[in-house]
Formats: sequence, structure tokens, C-alpha cells
Amino acid sequence: MNSVSPSAVQYVGVVMQEELVESRRPQPLERQGSFGLRPAPTTEPGREANGEPDELDKLKSKLMTAWNNVKYGWTVKSKTSFNKTSPVIVLGNSYLLNSEDEVERFRLAFVSRIWLTYRREFPQLDGSTLTTDCGWGCMLRSGQMLLVQGLLVHLMPRDWVWPDAQQLTEVDFEVFRPRSPARAGGVPIPSFGSPRGSNTPEKSLASDQVSKCSQKKGPEYRRDSQAETLHHKLVSWFGDQPPAPFGLHQLVDIGKSSGKKAGDWYGPSIVAHILRKAVAKTSVLHNLAVYVAQDCTVYKEDVVHLCDLSLSQTPPDPSSQAWKSVLILVPVRLGGEVLNPSYIECVKNILKLECCIGIIGGKPKHSLYFVGFQDEQLLYLDPHYCQPMVDVSQVNFSLESFHCSSPKKMPFNRMDPSCTIGFYAKNKKDFASLCSAVSEALSSSKEKYPIFTFVEGKSQDFGLEGHGSNNSGPAAHILPPGRQGMMNNRRNSDEFVFL
Repeated sequence: MNSVSPSAVQYVGVVMQEELVESRRPQPLERQGSFGLRPAPTTEPGREANGEPDELDKLKSKLMTAWNNVKYGWTVKSKTSFNKTSPVIVLGNSYLLNSEDEVERFRLAFVSRIWLTYRREFPQLDGSTLTTDCGWGCMLRSGQMLLVQGLLVHLMPRDWVWPDAQQLTEVDFEVFRPRSPARAGGVPIPSFGSPRGSNTPEKSLASDQVSKCSQKKGPEYRRDSQAETLHHKLVSWFGDQPPAPFGLHQLVDIGKSSGKKAGDWYGPSIVAHILRKAVAKTSVLHNLAVYVAQDCTVYKEDVVHLCDLSLSQTPPDPSSQAWKSVLILVPVRLGGEVLNPSYIECVKNILKLECCIGIIGGKPKHSLYFVGFQDEQLLYLDPHYCQPMVDVSQVNFSLESFHCSSPKKMPFNRMDPSCTIGFYAKNKKDFASLCSAVSEALSSSKEKYPIFTFVEGKSQDFGLEGHGSNNSGPAAHILPPGRQGMMNNRRNSDEFVFL
């Protein structure tokens, strides 16, 4: 659903040329699909599991790429409409699109998010002949986007935007007054532009005019060489090569301990634990921890034990201020088979918080990364586009395919109830503020039971020994005192408790 640069759109396979001529265009359309889709078998009779992929495997990969790009609708241009009277919320920031400056602020904020999608032609995954995650890896990609947003907040200046976002693309969304009679033929507020990708003099001229308008009236952002170096390094950690600490190869390898392998279906709860293990395993981050909530409960003392470095000193030093930053991931289920509408207001309030780093979930059987909303529509990044692998080991590799220029929306009522919510706290004070702010947001639910809760004490106080966030097992399903009576009337699915 997201537009990408022309250089990122490279369809392959001459046998598909006649059937897929329209799929060569890099314009978006609403997609429907399944992250439960199974790829071709990872091995074939007579072929070693770890052998080099032959020409038939490569052809299959190319055909699957073309098929997915058609299936998920990367064929016809479709702009998302925003109204100018309601604020757009993006990860705790609000934008009222009633002026060119505000539209430009929103565009830069959105485009600066790091977009991680299906890739092809990367080194084969261990234990298989797969060289693409097309058709099965979208939940892992959504999890990567959640984690990389946490790292952006952790490592980059708070007001950082990607400088090249100002020249990325043409206008890719429209702003109208709601219910306007002129909406169908109305003229959107010029939001952004670039000469790149313009194929005609008329388009080029219009694009130049929008670009000049944006440059004249939009906010100015200074290029910070140190921040850009860190930007490249951060993206390289998610590269599709075995050494990348948060790349697909590492995540699939870590998933083996949970019984998953390349080509399998991954749920948002399993991905939360994979991300936790990946951060704990790597040596590139020394001052960040990941805590995964158990049974929709965040145990405060467990977080303190994970983050307070003074507790690891011998003897403990109460005066020490050493504290790890923390990403808190909370797997939840917001209803039974469909989203319980009573939780919509609560989800909105969570996305309004500065400490929120997004939600991974999606439509039923279609993973997405939610970053905000406007009115009754969720705003998201979609991993369902297969791009060529980028060699992140090269100096100053291109960042263009890691940023999306076309914000897309979907109704709240289409949201799958299974999801994982992410938060970030830089220090002990921020963690206390997070607990207070999130608890207040959770109280907005019309449901009798909140989405999740914060509890004083440790998980073992509630009989959860051996199931802590630092252990390798899946989340436990044991409720704290006072809630255990509800367990008899609940069913579990994908490590979730029905609310």
C-alpha cells in the first residue's frame, strides 16, 4: 500500500512479462493477504537442505515476488485521504493538517519512520533453501519495525527527521475537509514533492512547484552527519545478511528455540520473545533491555530487576543511578474472533502517548505495524512489498527503500484482536511516568477488564517461577490473585488470553 521509489521496483522473470506488465509500476493499492501463507517447501527430494539454491529455486523466488506484488496490489496508484479538521496522531505526536507547514511536518515525521519489508535474493536461511521471506515473513518484518522505532527513540535525537525525506517523492496523500461537496474534484493541500520520479515535463514542473512551496514554507532541518552515520548503522543492524544482529537470519535462528523455522507462521507474541532474545544476545547494545509482559501483566519489580544495574553490584549500591533503558512489549488479545469495539478508545489513547513505539498486529492474517490514527482509521506501515536485498555492508548504502512515502489507513473494526503493544522508557523516572500514563490510558476502556495491567511485585509472587521475561519459554497464562477465577471461562490462542 505504500509507494516506493522507481529504483526499488525491479520485477524479474521474463516469463511473467505479459501477465505482469502493470505490476512494474511502483504505485500502491489496498492489499489483502495472509501472513499465514505458506511458501514452497524448503527442501525437495534429492537436494541437501543447506545446498546452494539452483536456477529453479531462483525462478520460484522471482515468480513468488511477482505474484505477491500483484496479490498485495502494488499496481495502481491510490492516494489516502486525510481530513484537515481532525488531528492525525503519530506515535505520541499530533498534527492538524490545516496548513502546508503542518502537512509537511506530518509527512516528514511519517517518512522518517524506518520501513522494513519483504526482501529477495538474500543469502539462504539456515536449514532451508529460502532466499526470500516473501509470503511468510511479514510478522517478523512488523516486529523489526517495532524494534527499530524503539532504537530510533533510544539512539537518535528526539526531534530527528531524515533530511532526504524532503526530496523523496511526489504528493502521495490528499487533505480535504470531510463531507465536502467538492471533495471528488477538490484540490488537495500541496504536501510535498520532488523532481525524482516525474516522467513528463508537466509532472516535473508541478513537482518542482510543490517542492519550492514546501521548501519555502515548510520547516527546515539541518543535516547532522553524526546522526546520519548512526542512521546508516541502525538500518544495517536489520540487514538481510547473517551477521546483522536484528536481521531476518538472526530472528529465524532465534525462533528455532520456540519450534519455528523459516517459512513458518509467526504470531505477535512469539515475535515479541524473539526480539527480546535478539537484544539480549547482541553486543551492539549494552544499555538497553527488553521486557515481555506475561499474561497481560507488567510486573514492576521484574522490570526494575532487569534495568537497575546497581542490583548486580556486589554489594548492591542503592545510591547508584545506573539504569538500563527498556522496551516493554505487551502481547494482548483485544477480543475473541474480532476486535472488541470497547477497546478502540483505549488503543487510541495508547497511541497518543510519547512512550508508545507502536503496535504490531494487522488485519486478520495480514501483519501490519500501526503507528497512529485519525478519527476511526488506523495509520500503518505495511511490510507486504518484496524488494531486492540491499547490501548494508557497503559504505553509504542507499536508504531510500527503507523509508515509505505513502501513509495508509484502515478502519479500527478491521484490526485483528491479536497484537503486541510496545513502549520505551529511557530511565527510572521515565519508567515511573510510563506506568502512570499507560495506566490512565488503560482506564479509558469501557470493558470491565483492562487490556493489561501493571502490578507491584515480581512474577514469582504469583506462581510464575521459570516463566520470567528473561527465560526462553513462552509467556505464562497464570493470572495474579483476584483474576484467577476468570481463567476457567477463557480460551488461549497464540499465547494470548481472551479479554
